[in-house]
Amino acid sequence: MQREGVNAMENQRFVDNYLGYLLGQANHALFKDFEAVVREAGLGSLEWRVLATLSGQAPMPVGQLAQEVLSQQPTVTKLVQRLAAQGWVELRDDPADQRRTLVEITATGQRLITPLIEQSREHEARVLADLDEADVRRLKRQLRQLARFR
Repeated sequence: MQREGVNAMENQRFVDNYLGYLLGQANHALFKDFEAVVREAGLGSLEWRVLATLSGQAPMPVGQLAQEVLSQQPTVTKLVQRLAAQGWVELRDDPADQRRTLVEITATGQRLITPLIEQSREHEARVLADLDEADVRRLKRQLRQLARFR
């Protein structure tokens, strides 16, 4: 019986059972439809991730923000400078370490991102509608555990 399962896996393409690929595919499936909503709001996907990450949070260092939005620090530094010029974020020196810059969402940025966050929650609920609540909680818990494994 064990051999049948092995044979079935051998007949699959590697990527069809590779966790990294499956997670990437799931991310793409989740975001592809919502990306149009983000673009309609005049944002790119990285701008969306930055503003959503900053929403309701204390100011954070650019380096931490870059890690959380899964981007390189120089890219995020340039982006937050543009967002600051638009009035969506505020940049200031970290009083604890003058070498670091803190980023904080402004009231204007919060007004922009709040409806998008609500729309993203509604979109997520539609995408996950076939799963029961316990499965969704378990999936998110497992993904958080996996994300901490570095």
